[in-house]
Amino acid sequence: LSVLTQEVIREETLRDDLKYYFMSPCEKYRARRHLPWKLGVQILKIIMITTQLILFGLNNQLVVSYKEENTIALKNLFLKDYSGVDEDDYCVAVYTQHGVYESLFYALDQYSQLGRLSVGPISYAEDDDGKLLPLIICKEYYKRGTVEPSDEAFDIDAQLETVCMSHDPKTANQWKTQNSSFFDLDFYRLVDMKMTFQLKGINLQTVRSRELPDCYFFYITITFDNQCHSGKVKIFLDIDAQSSACQGWKISGTAQKNTHYLLVFDGFVILICLTSAVLCTRSIVLAVRLLQRFSRFLHENYNRKVCEDDQSEFLNGWYVLVIVSDLLATVGSILKMEIKAKSLTSYDVCSIFLGTSTLMVWVGVIRYLGYFQKYNVLILTMKAAFPKVLRFCCCAGMIYLGYTFCGWIVLGPYHEKFESLSRVAECLFSLLNGDDMFTTFAQLKDKKTLVWLFSRAYLYSFISLFIYMVLSLFIALITDSYETIKRYQKEGFPLTDLQKFLREHKDFPVSEESSQTDAKLRYPVLCCCQR
Repeated sequence: LSVLTQEVIREETLRDDLKYYFMSPCEKYRARRHLPWKLGVQILKIIMITTQLILFGLNNQLVVSYKEENTIALKNLFLKDYSGVDEDDYCVAVYTQHGVYESLFYALDQYSQLGRLSVGPISYAEDDDGKLLPLIICKEYYKRGTVEPSDEAFDIDAQLETVCMSHDPKTANQWKTQNSSFFDLDFYRLVDMKMTFQLKGINLQTVRSRELPDCYFFYITITFDNQCHSGKVKIFLDIDAQSSACQGWKISGTAQKNTHYLLVFDGFVILICLTSAVLCTRSIVLAVRLLQRFSRFLHENYNRKVCEDDQSEFLNGWYVLVIVSDLLATVGSILKMEIKAKSLTSYDVCSIFLGTSTLMVWVGVIRYLGYFQKYNVLILTMKAAFPKVLRFCCCAGMIYLGYTFCGWIVLGPYHEKFESLSRVAECLFSLLNGDDMFTTFAQLKDKKTLVWLFSRAYLYSFISLFIYMVLSLFIALITDSYETIKRYQKEGFPLTDLQKFLREHKDFPVSEESSQTDAKLRYPVLCCCQR
């Protein structure tokens, strides 16, 4: 009798622990008067991480706008006849030898007069000894060659040679007279010419947001690209901007104090995230222990294993999501503190960590909405439809990839939206959503007849197949899952072993496979039902 009593007590204790574990925070408080610390931490974390993201985003916008506006200013300053808008993937194009020389000497003249021309706080870069860093021009050309287009004859040595020269920035306008032989270009041998120099600037606009300005190093390369030898020389201007802490600065106001406050705030965010991660890890450990107890109970009393559906109830993916978001937020906050302290300049990396963590934090809020039946429909529908949608996307993806490769090889030379595989995939995705259809058709109207006919068959078949069939089936899968969930909410969900145990069901039929073994057991068998 005492053994039976102990087993009953152990069963009831397990049932109570399981019920308490699966309760909502409010139900836990009513049951045992335990404060929902985890919920409080999550709410505080959402507020703090969102605030941190907004503050960093505003500062990042100032940095990005400064770099972009400097890029536009330098293009207008050094590129002759720059229209303010890049042509395709290059800035300017010239078509005559005179145009190449004019563009080259124009850049040299503008560079030598930088101090008098620029309206921004920008100047020549200096080395550690205070000397101005030189401007370097390199031309790359075929080692030897003769070309006679009229006779359809050529003799080319494909080996490339590179010749460079460098001068002091302030004497750049004298180069064309002092080094005339260097600028005597053989255009049929010339592959490209690159002009590289370095400038320094200060981003003063951050003073208005009560932050210390950053000093910038601009690595600028102007490229005259003649690789195609098609009679069109493309001119590029590329800028690599790197920020660093200014060495000598003096500023009045509260910029430094504001930085200290933000560092303290970031440190508090890290503390909250670590607390949240510890609490969620503790919950996962508790869930694993409960799963082991429940599994041992089923095996000892019913000779059964816990089914996969019940195992997924214990292994809560929401906790994993929260822990990952906490780790990302912690790393992002550390990077942000380093940026504030001017030790790092990885704004993009920091924004990825902070943005992803904030996304996961807000997605995690859905977990608490799932405790309410009306809001839980979305979660249950996504959970039920996800496997079917994933399998469907795998099949549809094969067709999509086929159209992507086909469009790239056939239409790539004739249509800018099909020039690369990534652009083809983006274009087809836009068409799939009904965007930009007319423009895609119209840009192929003046092409070769065969290409034009193929493009019509290609586009019409893709749009018809994916919009009218694939997309409709995709929506139907989700709608079917939604209707199933709505029906279950009215008629009741199928019960699993765990749910039957929590509801204290004791009238389950014995399965045929284990009837001989289970007949000796004290309790009937729990069957593992599919959801």
